[in-house]
Amino acid sequence: MSQSPANKPVNIKVDRTAGLLAIDWGDGHRSEFDAVSLRLLCPCAFCQGEAGRPGWLDTNPTLTSIQTQLVDARLVGSYALAPTWADGHDTGYYTFEMLRESCRCSECAAKRQPS
Repeated sequence: MSQSPANKPVNIKVDRTAGLLAIDWGDGHRSEFDAVSLRLLCPCAFCQGEAGRPGWLDTNPTLTSIQTQLVDARLVGSYALAPTWADGHDTGYYTFEMLRESCRCSECAAKRQPS
């Protein structure tokens, strides 16, 4: 992923009521993540595992409404976003690079398909 200004967010909106994260990127692209998808992307060691051990998300958990209720989000330096969920989970640092690569829009999904 390029570190060019085009791949840096110019606007981040967290809509707690709708459970939606929207990011406008420097190149004009917009990525949107619903709360469930965002929680399933959590990159923390508990959720994704570490040192060869599976994480909680590897168990294909059924997420509760509390686990997918987006309460807050804070910037981590100039490289990541850290959401806080209603169940208190807040250790996932979602890098902007990871969020851009995880964009679910049809244009980005098509780019990820093998040729």
